[in-house]
Amino acid sequence: MLQLLKNIGHVLYRIWFYFLVALLIFIFLPLLLITTFSEKTYPQFFWLARNFWARPIMYGMGCVPRIEYEERFEKGMSYMLVANHTSMLDIMSMLLVSKNPFVFVGKRELVKIPVFGFFYKRVCIMVDREDVKSRTGVYRRAQRRLDKGLSICIFPEGGVPDERVVLDVFKDGAFKMAIAHNIPVVPITFYDNKQRFSFTFLSGGPGRMRAKVHYFFPTEMLGEEDKTTLREEVRQVILNELQMKNS
Repeated sequence: MLQLLKNIGHVLYRIWFYFLVALLIFIFLPLLLITTFSEKTYPQFFWLARNFWARPIMYGMGCVPRIEYEERFEKGMSYMLVANHTSMLDIMSMLLVSKNPFVFVGKRELVKIPVFGFFYKRVCIMVDREDVKSRTGVYRRAQRRLDKGLSICIFPEGGVPDERVVLDVFKDGAFKMAIAHNIPVVPITFYDNKQRFSFTFLSGGPGRMRAKVHYFFPTEMLGEEDKTTLREEVRQVILNELQMKNS
């Protein structure tokens, strides 16, 4: 009986999340549409998404963000943001972490999500990881955004890992791109997102949502041959934090 009540609670919590996501999009629909007409208005779209979408969703879910910074972002600078990826709340968490506007690079499949997918297609850099041409095109589209002073965000684990895995292997893309464009890599650890709202349907619940922005990794002196070393050093920073939390 107790397990049944817990499962009902998990289902209602999920329904509430999807309701919040859709409701806030519909409330601010005119402004969101206006700010997605052109790449020039993307900073305004980002501000709306950060303050009137991500923040209300987090607090509405009872997930109170607590963000620690070892190093602060500089206004007008471009960065490569990377973090562990175990929850749909990772998107909202990332929006709260950085005031500097950034663009997500993500899976093309997310376009299929009702309502959310419409805006995702208009403002994100989509990639089909099975298509070489698509992966190559990401660099060109990212360069255009970087030229406008934006940052890039990639979850380098790629697909959703087995939830028993603390941190899956990282793919090269984010680090190759950061070196090619001479932008710092910013490792970010999300400690509680899996516990709050994992990809397992009958799970989750309100509570604190801790994140940590670690010291940045500069790339000015690096070449493409250094991407593997950079990738593993960044991954180790995040892995150490997650293992300390679980110990």
